[in-house]
Amino acid sequence: MNGDIIDTAPENEAEIAKLAPLFADIRLLGQILGETVRQQEGEEVYRRIERIRRLSVAELRGRAEAAADLDAILRGLSNDEAVIVVRAFTYFSHLANIAEDRHFLRRRAAHAGDVQPGSLDHAFARLDRAGVTAETIGAALADAYVSPVLTAHPTEVQRRSTLDAETDISDLLHQREHCHGEADLAENESHLAERVTQLWQTRIIRTASLTVHDEIENALLYYRSTFLKQIPKLYAELDRRLGAPAPSFFRMGNWIGGDRDGNPNVRADTLEDSVRLHSETVLRHYLAEVHRLGGELSISDLVTPCSDALKALAEGSGDHNPHRDDEFYRRALIGVYARLAGTLRALTGAEAMRHAAAPGEPYARPDNFRNDLLIIRESLDAHHGRALAAGRLAALIRAVDVFGFHMATTDLRQSSDRHEATLAELFAAVRIEPDYSALPEPKKVELLLRLLADPRPLRAPDREYSADCVAELAVLETARRLREKLGAGVIRHAIISHTESVSDLLELMLLQKECGLLHGALHDSEQAILGLIVTPLFETIEDLRAAETIMREFYALPGMAALMRRSGGVQDVMLGYSDSNKDGGYLTSNWELYRASTALAALFDSLEGMSLRLFHGRGGAVGRGGGPSYQAILAQPPGTVRGQIRLTEQGEVINAKYANPEIGRRNLETLMAADLEATLLSDGQRPPTEFLDAAATLSEASMRAYRALVYDTPGFVDYFYAATPIAEIAELNIGSRPASRKATRKIEDLRAIPWGFSWGQSRVTLPGWYGFGAAVETFVAQGGSAELLQRMHREWPFFRTLLSNMDMVLAKADFSIAQSYAGLVPDRALAKTIFSAIEAEARRTFGALETITGENNRLADNPALARSIAHRFPYIAPLNYLQAELLRRWRGGDHDRKVRIGILVAINGIAAGLRNTG
Repeated sequence: MNGDIIDTAPENEAEIAKLAPLFADIRLLGQILGETVRQQEGEEVYRRIERIRRLSVAELRGRAEAAADLDAILRGLSNDEAVIVVRAFTYFSHLANIAEDRHFLRRRAAHAGDVQPGSLDHAFARLDRAGVTAETIGAALADAYVSPVLTAHPTEVQRRSTLDAETDISDLLHQREHCHGEADLAENESHLAERVTQLWQTRIIRTASLTVHDEIENALLYYRSTFLKQIPKLYAELDRRLGAPAPSFFRMGNWIGGDRDGNPNVRADTLEDSVRLHSETVLRHYLAEVHRLGGELSISDLVTPCSDALKALAEGSGDHNPHRDDEFYRRALIGVYARLAGTLRALTGAEAMRHAAAPGEPYARPDNFRNDLLIIRESLDAHHGRALAAGRLAALIRAVDVFGFHMATTDLRQSSDRHEATLAELFAAVRIEPDYSALPEPKKVELLLRLLADPRPLRAPDREYSADCVAELAVLETARRLREKLGAGVIRHAIISHTESVSDLLELMLLQKECGLLHGALHDSEQAILGLIVTPLFETIEDLRAAETIMREFYALPGMAALMRRSGGVQDVMLGYSDSNKDGGYLTSNWELYRASTALAALFDSLEGMSLRLFHGRGGAVGRGGGPSYQAILAQPPGTVRGQIRLTEQGEVINAKYANPEIGRRNLETLMAADLEATLLSDGQRPPTEFLDAAATLSEASMRAYRALVYDTPGFVDYFYAATPIAEIAELNIGSRPASRKATRKIEDLRAIPWGFSWGQSRVTLPGWYGFGAAVETFVAQGGSAELLQRMHREWPFFRTLLSNMDMVLAKADFSIAQSYAGLVPDRALAKTIFSAIEAEARRTFGALETITGENNRLADNPALARSIAHRFPYIAPLNYLQAELLRRWRGGDHDRKVRIGILVAINGIAAGLRNTG
């Protein structure tokens, strides 16, 4: 596999020169992979793979006879041969990803002095042109809260063993750029061959499902590699620009171990496990940094004096080594290390790796630890050591501000029906209400308000409760204990999936009261405080439309607004991109999210002392809210950010964004920059009414077309299950939760991740575009103006981002390949009907995009991505064709273990090649 690049000819020599290192890396890795295959599997296998590669390239160049030859050779492979071919093309996709990521960093270094959108340079340049002062920026950040939240939706299909080897390959490619002479290059190539051989001999798929503990451990790797080190560096850059320390507004969030919605494997013990492991990770980071700091601050009092406060800290350290009598900084840090070791033991039960002194008295709070560090910094500042304080020590102080002793805020999430069932059982047991679930909404609200004002508990000590009820209460009681132990920041939000009514919010409040998380009665205007922010999640189209009404009615309840102001004055509202897309299609989902955000912002503007923080439940695929974060944040409706934003980071997106520390820093910087720009440069003006009216009309027509296919076409569910690898994806062991919320085949019950993943695998990418072409056709037919749509694309960030993401999704679609999956449907008439409908809508959507954007080529505004996709297609196509062939064999009764392995490895390879799963 020599990594040949197919023709996507750059326009000029300068462009060719920029791309040359990328092409060289891809060719090198392809050659090493090819040689590895030759050595491991033999010459004949290698030649067969090379022939498949050349035929795939020829097919994409339009040679009809190549398609027939390719089909014949793939169908003729034995099961064993098919697995080898699938593995070869899968690993090539992985290696191409590594080369592209290295090239991104290479180009970024080459343009280090340039101002790139999404950077702090770009944000501050825009702010400066707008006359926004550093003081104004600092004041805005004082009230800001930006938080990427790592979630327990693991669409990362790669194993950690594979990822570690790929990290080594990336490092070797970077080292190669600094090799001197043929000997260095040869040694580097030898090391690359070692790692590629390791990949080839490593099992690429999991043989058992991930546990929640596995998911927690996987996420913690990104803290160690990226977040703990890069976030303080970003703050240092922000401090430099502001000329003063910036408020610590950027925090990390976590769902892993606390997200119970549809996952029976998450319980009170997994919540405790998650919090403990997060705490242990951050404390070990502090211990390592304090140890290194002790090595750096070898300052002798015989040469440079120090402050009396530092001497007192050193004298209390317990370190009396005579060789360090005059080294007060080192002695002080030994004492700090000892107290941190004691803190680690007290909070997690773990032991520090090294002890210059025995573990000391634990720090009661992170502020106590920080105060000791400030004593060291103030002494350095006062005695000509400011340069020594500006590096590791400053980063450590900032890390303590940001991460505390808990590292990330862990959210709780549960479905509203589980909350209701728990309370229904409690009510029935003590004869408050025999059938709570049957009550009409007004009666539910009346009862819940009465009980929230009643200080008595609901549980009777002599009653036995179901395991489900006990488990729900145990989670909240564990949250209370963890907050008492680690501080309120460790668990701050409780999210209600499927929020459909005011009673859904009150139920969670009453459960908090029962578990000691609501202090005081609802109507106690001076005392009552709610521990966890009750966060509704509005997911379906109907729920999004009802969001503002529900929140308005909630805040109109007696005493509610006062309670929320006392409890922090911030209301989180989560918006679901995934289920709204599955419910109404891409355009309607985005439009209803836009409308709900705007309506909620207006509501909270009218509530004195309250502010709104929107939590965007975005996934990896565009159909689930994916796409570039910078553009997504700037496309939010005016007035809906205001420094407050949370957003989920899921699955393969976490690895793509944060596995490499340099790329991770760039992505974190993008979130900071976007928040600043959206907060301080939004003019607050609504788009023209004609834009909003047109979007509403388009949305209505789009949803009609989408639901006509997905929900109203007889046999569509059968088509979906046959024409995609949805059933096989459930076997991939990519996560700890089931693929469906319920044991049905209904689209409504299917989780949005496997829904989007399946359509991506079969190259239809339906959730990211279907319905748009029909909407534009209907809009124009009813007298709408194409010129108006073109203006919307030019002038409205929301609409431009919507179309840009759709353009990207369609660039990854391939309807020739998709047809091979349609051939898996047993009912040929059904397959023809539905596939023809999908193809017809694709043609309409391509035409609509051309009309509006003026471009007939996909990704005309992103040539780098266009080239990347074009280069990958010859290597992804054989995986798709072989996957379809192996699915045909498996479903036809050939249950050879090799067939199953080939299908699952192909899923991995296609996901890697497209860089999208869920």
